[in-house]
Amino acid sequence: MVLFVAPGPTPYKLVYPAYFGNRVNLREDNPLTEEGVKLGRYLFYDKRLSRNGTVSCGSCHQQALAFTDGRRFSVGFDSVLTRRSSMSLANLLWVRNFFWDGRAFSLEAQAMVPLTEAHEMGQRMDSLVVKLSAVEMYGPLFAAAFGSPEVTQDGIVRALAQFERTLISADAPYDRYIRGEYTMTSSEMRGLKLFFGRAVCGNCHGGPKTFDETYHNNGLDRGIFKDSGRYDVTGLDYDKGRFRVVTLRNIALTAPYMHDGRFKTLEEVVDHYSDHIEPSETLSPTLKDIANVPTRLRLTKEEKSDLLEFLRTLTDSGFVRDTRFGDPFVKGGTGSRRRGAGELIK
Repeated sequence: MVLFVAPGPTPYKLVYPAYFGNRVNLREDNPLTEEGVKLGRYLFYDKRLSRNGTVSCGSCHQQALAFTDGRRFSVGFDSVLTRRSSMSLANLLWVRNFFWDGRAFSLEAQAMVPLTEAHEMGQRMDSLVVKLSAVEMYGPLFAAAFGSPEVTQDGIVRALAQFERTLISADAPYDRYIRGEYTMTSSEMRGLKLFFGRAVCGNCHGGPKTFDETYHNNGLDRGIFKDSGRYDVTGLDYDKGRFRVVTLRNIALTAPYMHDGRFKTLEEVVDHYSDHIEPSETLSPTLKDIANVPTRLRLTKEEKSDLLEFLRTLTDSGFVRDTRFGDPFVKGGTGSRRRGAGELIK
């Protein structure tokens, strides 16, 4: 007698440049598989994950906008605005703490928050399990990913986390420059030197991934904070007004900017750091020297233009068009809203 044994899930092969480093955020209890990532992609774009079927993860994290949504504050299933601006999901494989205040310590934990938050997707997990169990396609997808057709809370968050770990952006002009495949214009090169030099951007956004696992008060407000940021998690006075340093990858596509989306354009962001940093007790030490009113950074018009030109080299047009990351419910695989072509590609 020949005993047939069904094949297990297929390991997912991650591809990323060596200069990104191998300090990746993978979990032994949730290994990446082709089947798990596929399931996660369907769940990410399924509006049934919200209470009234109007909002998916992809509603607030649109591929064409580098997985942001172009709003100051995202809109939940009940039309109530969220507290903070939607964050890009690019390169979460290297992130340890999630949300602007770092309150979640894994992608699995992060996924639970918007699913159950009263004014985001607003659905109890047990209700979601019942709802998805009635959808014919999910039994086979869960069986392929986790060995059983049963839809479970654990399987939902594990699959979402797997999909999000594959959202790697690493083929912008800046990457090609690092690999010796792209020659920067003179303006872009001057901007790069400013970024890592006098403008001190690289102090917080250094390295090829352009972020680090720290929290900073970047001088948006003078001492009175409408949003206390990291303080809400730690209770430490030093953390008032501090927020996680996020990636600048695809920054030209992710307006508006800051945790509260107060800046509509990159020009406004550069102006802030050049001329308008507000001093306060918790201001980031790296910014204190350029916060003094008489001696602010004071970038010239040309320097600001050069810095913007460099920031645009961080736009990975392939990432926002890659059908592996697009909406599987839409023909062609990319169901996200697009901006004009001139804003999508430098």
